[in-house]
Amino acid sequence: MERIGGQREGETQSLRQVIAASFIGTTIEWYDFFLYGSAAALVFGQLFFPYADPLVGTLASFGIYGVGFIARPIGGVIFGHYGDRIGRKAMLVISLMMMGIATFLIGLLPTADTIGIWAPVLLVVLRTVQGLGVGGEWGGAVLLAVEHSPEGRRGFYGSWPQMGVPAGLLLANAVLLPMASLLSQEQFLSWGWRVPFLASIILIAVGLFVRLRIIESPAFRQVQESHTEAQMPIVDVVRHHPRNVLLAMGMRIAENGIFYILTVFVLDYVTRELGLPRSTALLGVVIAAAVSLFTTPAYGALSDRLGRRPVYMFGAVFSLIFSFPFFLLLDTRSSVLIWLAISVGLWIGHDPMYGPQAAYFSELFGTRLRYSGASLGYQLASIVGGGISPLIATSLLALGGGHWWLIALYTSVLALITIVATYLASETYQEDITAERPEERRAVASEQT
Repeated sequence: MERIGGQREGETQSLRQVIAASFIGTTIEWYDFFLYGSAAALVFGQLFFPYADPLVGTLASFGIYGVGFIARPIGGVIFGHYGDRIGRKAMLVISLMMMGIATFLIGLLPTADTIGIWAPVLLVVLRTVQGLGVGGEWGGAVLLAVEHSPEGRRGFYGSWPQMGVPAGLLLANAVLLPMASLLSQEQFLSWGWRVPFLASIILIAVGLFVRLRIIESPAFRQVQESHTEAQMPIVDVVRHHPRNVLLAMGMRIAENGIFYILTVFVLDYVTRELGLPRSTALLGVVIAAAVSLFTTPAYGALSDRLGRRPVYMFGAVFSLIFSFPFFLLLDTRSSVLIWLAISVGLWIGHDPMYGPQAAYFSELFGTRLRYSGASLGYQLASIVGGGISPLIATSLLALGGGHWWLIALYTSVLALITIVATYLASETYQEDITAERPEERRAVASEQT
């Protein structure tokens, strides 16, 4: 069989299928997840907490938003366990179905005016299912991409499932934008917000079609053939890799927390605090997400040349520096400067961290424990980072009397934590991820004994 760039032609075709499946499936799942965040900032407070003060309704809506992030580590543990036991592919199919069904049902959910307290209760249940699904999604998607990647290209190919985040964000806000712009307030609150949720059922069908056609990763097949799968992956990860799990959490905190300030909290701040139209902030997020589709893989590829740490550190340091200027630009009330603030925060702060992240976190763990280890570090940070950052930001805004300086201080602390964690992490971009590590050999010997 003819070789193409060091790989057999069939292997190249398989890699393309895996990358496409990871990107498309991740885009759909993040579309579902982000759709809730945008709706939480724009309408859920009014629909599910109509008798509360607007600030209290927004806080409650963001509180339910955080429920999804609390469920993510649980999903990461469950899917990581079975992903390290029976394989990556099966977990990706299940997680996609969970996300899709929950999102579709949110679109059918009656509001508080119809069923009272049961409306927010059911919203919590469906948000929990979303969180469980996306908690298992990330690990499986990035591992399939990274473990199929050729040496020296893991940063680039690993960034493709990461591109599902800006793609899903772009898609969610692009669907909401015409609804929010063209419909009246009454129409949008009545039925307009439901359309993007119901449309997700079509996307799920496409995602399942693509994912069912991919094959298991070569690295995990090697483990299966040697019959050395971990029996209790999450226990082994905590026992053998506690430092790397904690470092992954620390490196993730700023990337995740600041991201949701830039893309979710900003929707509420611009509309409720600055009094500008919903479309102003939504369009800014759409513009930023569109360009992130290109900057994310660019930073991933750059990490293949320069190393993961310097690229990641650049994004963390810039995020620290940009904490206060971000809000200064928002407060100009200029649409162009608001769009610039969101875009610069994503392109120069967030994306240098997010592009190399899939490869970096995967390289921190051996094949037998990689799904559990990468998922645990990634998803635990989602609770203290992204999950509660819009809620914390809204609370800090009220505490500061409507001024944002406490929020900027909060994002600065997140950035400092990530800077320290990145400094302490080892460089991994030249390591052989298929090689068995000493701690894996000890674990296998212990289990066999």
